[in-house]
Amino acid sequence: MLTATQCKMARAALDWGVRELADEAGVNANTITRFESGKKANVSTRKLIRQAFEAAGLVFIAGGEESLNGGPGVRVKEPSAK
Repeated sequence: MLTATQCKMARAALDWGVRELADEAGVNANTITRFESGKKANVSTRKLIRQAFEAAGLVFIAGGEESLNGGPGVRVKEPSAK
């Protein structure tokens, strides 16, 4: 499940502002701001946000998945071989 920290990291990776993410995800900008400040967001809203990031080429790492410290994170997807 997408965390607030991952959301902020993903926006930074894409150089997106809150409004740009809101437009891409089809949600209200205030919803993004509240979520990133630690307030709860509906599962459906978090799913829309994550899908917008994934469509832009990001991959999410859950806690315990292969990463340097085992914590949640975000990475840019490797381009597919042509």
